[in-house]
Amino acid sequence: MAHEKNHDYHILTPSLWPLAGAVAAFVMLFGAVQYFHDKGPWILLAGFVGVLYVMFGWWSETVAEEFAGDHTPVVRIGLRYGFILFIMSEVMFFSAWFWSFFKHAMYPMGPLSPAVDGVWPPVGIETFDPFHLPLINTLILLCSGAAATWAHHALAHENNRSDIKWGLIISVALGLIFTAFQAYEYSHAAFGFSGNIYGANFFMATGFHGFHVVIGTIFLFVCLLRTLRGHFTPESHIGFEAAAWYWHFVDVVWLFLFVAVYIWGG
Repeated sequence: MAHEKNHDYHILTPSLWPLAGAVAAFVMLFGAVQYFHDKGPWILLAGFVGVLYVMFGWWSETVAEEFAGDHTPVVRIGLRYGFILFIMSEVMFFSAWFWSFFKHAMYPMGPLSPAVDGVWPPVGIETFDPFHLPLINTLILLCSGAAATWAHHALAHENNRSDIKWGLIISVALGLIFTAFQAYEYSHAAFGFSGNIYGANFFMATGFHGFHVVIGTIFLFVCLLRTLRGHFTPESHIGFEAAAWYWHFVDVVWLFLFVAVYIWGG
């Protein structure tokens, strides 16, 4: 009785996952530096596999905590706040790429970009037509976000398992199609990553967004698997909620990229 829980908070037991995640992330970073210096990709790949393993193991324990009843309303509020802070960090991450793109677009002369010669895009750069494949990809991603919202509404307000399943299936399928079209677009680019500031900004901004699309698609796919196994209730579905928020963040970033990089910057 002396140790009986009489509060709504979840007191975590000691865990090695944070340390393991930090070590795996450091190995991946070190491997990336080595790879950039032509030392081979193996350390980078080993670190990446380590990060994936930590993600799987740590989040599996989080799911188990949910089934054990540890995710009380107070705990769910804390999880939501934590995820909101994560989204804010992602906003600042992409702000750096937008800042770089706008800076070089509006002031295309400077000590770091003398070859631009006051012209944006630089001479010789053939940009993409924003109203062909980029517009199609925009519609695909927006439809995927709408399908995720449909699934979220079906869970939170109706507990309609069929609509949840089909909403997630459509959302994941459209996410995969977006990634395939993005890869096709990259393969037909008339400019490269190196040699010009436009290509560097373009591929860093859209490439990192594409990486986030892949991660978000995996999040939604995991939610689909959990739905098929009977997980989530209208009262407790914080994992689904986080995945939906992340996917809508990816949608919004793409809209800014489409308008700023493809239309205005092109």
